[in-house]
Amino acid sequence: MSGLLLQALEIQTNATALPEFVAAHRRLFVLTGAGCSTDSGIPDYRDANGGWKRPQPVTYQAFVGELATRQRYWARSLVGWRRFGRAQPNATHHALARLEQRGKLALLLTQNVDRLHQAAGSENVVDLHGRLDQVRCLGCERRMLRTDFQTALLRLNPAWADLDAADAPDGDADLDGQDFSHFQVPPCPHCAGLLKPDVVFFGENVPRERVDVGMQALHDADAMLVVGSSLMVYSGYRFANAAALAGKPIAAVNIGSTRADHLLSLKVEQSCAQALAFL
Repeated sequence: MSGLLLQALEIQTNATALPEFVAAHRRLFVLTGAGCSTDSGIPDYRDANGGWKRPQPVTYQAFVGELATRQRYWARSLVGWRRFGRAQPNATHHALARLEQRGKLALLLTQNVDRLHQAAGSENVVDLHGRLDQVRCLGCERRMLRTDFQTALLRLNPAWADLDAADAPDGDADLDGQDFSHFQVPPCPHCAGLLKPDVVFFGENVPRERVDVGMQALHDADAMLVVGSSLMVYSGYRFANAAALAGKPIAAVNIGSTRADHLLSLKVEQSCAQALAFL
């Protein structure tokens, strides 16, 4: 038997084992990543080996400290939001919503910022990295809808309204070669403070209360299911590590390597929608 055929059989065996894994555990702690949303037209960050497909995302320190970084970020976001803001849930989101409806879910903790789990009907969700449909003022802490901020961006930068570009992860767009130096970023309408998407940037800490809620749900769960995440970012990997330390079995649906491969009881290397079709 060839190595490729053997590998295919192992993957198929694992895929048929996933319904048994779900059925065998009363309450699942589910962690999801970018692989859940690729079928909704939102690109992911990493390749099958866990490496970056493109330059790393903007850091919190650069965004806060450099006007040029904010100009570049919001110009690209103005273009990218047009499609990101219209993204719809796919079969993976609906499958996980059905898992909750069956009473099998301790918590759905998502690393995604697109709110597509909620749009599909999931209610017991924690947005670990925040939500892109809101903008937060770093001064007065007020929030505003991203759609309202889009209107403000277009009002100040009408020449950018007709630009188009390839989609990048999380509402970004590939606007290579553009001059961002004249792009105007509106301040907070309440205190004139600095506005930032209400998401956790690289170099920024996940709010402690989200981690605590996740850890409590993991404590109450019988097993952990990872869907569409390589777990390369520590904010997600910490939950797999905690599950392993607590002796809880972990299953993962992900094409390619994950940081927690050595901790897994079961791995399914299929697309999320294929692997969860039984739901």
